[in-house]
Order: sequence, then C-alpha cells, then structure tokens
Amino acid sequence: MGLYSEVELAGWDQRVRALYDHWISLHPKGQEQRFLPGRQHFDPVDVPSLLRHIWLVDVARNPTRFKFRLFGTSHVEAIRSDFTGRWIDEVFSDFKPSAVYGDYLLVADKGVPSYRKGPAGYHVPDYNTIERIMLPLAENGQDVDMILALTVYL
Repeated sequence: MGLYSEVELAGWDQRVRALYDHWISLHPKGQEQRFLPGRQHFDPVDVPSLLRHIWLVDVARNPTRFKFRLFGTSHVEAIRSDFTGRWIDEVFSDFKPSAVYGDYLLVADKGVPSYRKGPAGYHVPDYNTIERIMLPLAENGQDVDMILALTVYL
C-alpha cells in the first residue's frame, strides 16, 4: 500500500521514513476497501526513538479546523512554544491562506500522506530547512479525524 516509490523514500530522513513505514504497517486489513489506521492502532511505545519529533493534530469538521493534540519536545524547542491543545489557525494567523493549509486539507479530506522538505517557516527561527510527513488516521477506517505527523529540523 506504499504511496511513494523506493527512489523517493531513499532520499528521506531515516526518522521520517521510519514513521511512514510504521504507519503503513498499521493498516487494518479491509475486505474490498482501503482502510486507514486509527489512533487506536498507533502505540507510541512502538516508536520510542521518534517520540520527541512527533506531533498529533485533531481534525474537526463543519467547519474543518485543526487543533494540536500533542506537540513533541523537538517542536517546542524549535518553535520556542508549546501549542498543545490550541487551534492552529489561532496560533498562526496566516495558516489558512498559506500553502501548508492545503497540505492539511489533502491529508484530512483525501486520506493520503503529505511529505514536504523545504524552507522552514518564519516561526522556526533557528532552522533553515524542515522535513516532515503528515499521515491520516481514521478511527472508523475512512473518515480522517487525526493527523499523525513528524518533523525533523535541519
């Protein structure tokens, strides 16, 4: 069920690749449909070396909004703030008009991962580049209600 080629994956940071591979392994077996793993399938104990880089986002509907459920320690250090429990559009006033907002919508609405490597945003003052993966989670296997993500600051 891999969505990226081996050539693409070979260029990823090993931590980003490890979370992606773990997410692939969590997929429940569906009969005729593709089912997504849910938060109930993800046990942080299975990826202890990645925990400080992981962040979780709740997906609210009607209207679609995103809230930080968990903000890993590497993010707190990089951004110099802990946004756990806060709505992203309230933390970052330019979130909705940004290209990054489209990545969140892609994951939430289409149920597919979003990978990005590129310039760090203004809110990450000490880093030039980030690499991140955002992965959909759906408690019922289809409707994305959470995003499992990992960012590495370079």
